[in-house]
Amino acid sequence: MPTVAAPARGLVRLLDTADGRALCLAGDVDAAAVAAFRRRYGCEPARIDVLDARSVTSLSAAALELVRDHLDVAALGGRTVDVRRSPAVDRLFPAA
Repeated sequence: MPTVAAPARGLVRLLDTADGRALCLAGDVDAAAVAAFRRRYGCEPARIDVLDARSVTSLSAAALELVRDHLDVAALGGRTVDVRRSPAVDRLFPAA
């Protein structure tokens, strides 16, 4: 009998916005949401200008890794990323 994967409870997307390319996360971003993102956009971190996580209610370990990878690549490239946080994200990434 085939196994059916659980649906993603959150959302991760790359969007082109007026403020630049945005990595947008919303809801309960679980491993399934991250896997769907990687299938759609690939595994390498994208060049982003904005990380919009204002609608995040929780981040799984996979989502946390995805966010860190994108922010680390930007920092290594000398680029700043405008991080828009929800309270759940503030607990994981306290403002410097």
